[in-house]
Amino acid sequence: MTSLSPVNPDPAAPAVPGPAQDLRRDRPFSRRNLIQTVVGGYLPLLIATLVVFLPLLWMVLSSFKQSGEIVTTDLKILPESLNLENYRTAMTTVPFGQFFLNSTIVTLAGATIKVILAILTAYALVFVRFPFRNFIFLLILVALMVPPQVSILPNFILIAGMGGKNTLWGIILPGLGTAFGTFLLRQHFRTLPNSILESAEMDGAGHWRRLWQIVVPVSVPSIATVALVTIVTEWNDYIWPLIITDRPETMTLPVGLTLLQNNESNAAGWGVLMAGAVLVIVPILIIFAALQRYIVAGLTQGSVTG
Repeated sequence: MTSLSPVNPDPAAPAVPGPAQDLRRDRPFSRRNLIQTVVGGYLPLLIATLVVFLPLLWMVLSSFKQSGEIVTTDLKILPESLNLENYRTAMTTVPFGQFFLNSTIVTLAGATIKVILAILTAYALVFVRFPFRNFIFLLILVALMVPPQVSILPNFILIAGMGGKNTLWGIILPGLGTAFGTFLLRQHFRTLPNSILESAEMDGAGHWRRLWQIVVPVSVPSIATVALVTIVTEWNDYIWPLIITDRPETMTLPVGLTLLQNNESNAAGWGVLMAGAVLVIVPILIIFAALQRYIVAGLTQGSVTG
């Protein structure tokens, strides 16, 4: 009777894990996995959150403190009382209402025009065929790499020559182009299926109708992301409004804080300055909280193509 010898396994074949190897695997809640999760995930996230949040918390707490609680060798984290005197002083020392109105006008007008121009430009770069389309997009990418400080002097000479000094339109006009918004929306528009637009074209829809009835409604997260970034940029812009304006009637809130600092330059004015800073950032934080859910969706929609 012939005995059958066992077949030797292929040495190049991957080994099949046995029960012993399964036991050696780390369980989800094992000590090693928990340490890796905390050290590699939660700890860096906590540190980054504290770096961003603690200065804001200190600013808010200091806005309720008296000067003796801020400028002292005895550290006091919490104010003795919620005193609103610093806020009243900040709003009466300088024309805070005028600053707020100017910032609102500049932000709404500038952000609206920027978003509309970004939508139109991105649509043209994706769905309209015209010569040198790729070259124009290359110029937009180059504009992303050029720091805005380079154009301050030419813009000042141009706007001042046009009579735009100490005017709101002089603040708005130089920054109407947005290379970031155009780039982000173009990348998203390229992910849209051509079949939808081709069907609309066969039904007689022109570019204008296809843009506002098809492309824009399905691109709301990306457009909201561009709008949020643009609103924050316009609201916090400091250098250009500081250069083009020198009258309180046309100053925006960030520039108005400089005027407040000049009036409250002594040690007793730190609480007033903190109160003014809180009043400046609260509106933009509200807008950010309302639109933040669109950020991740808007930034990732154009990341996968094909």
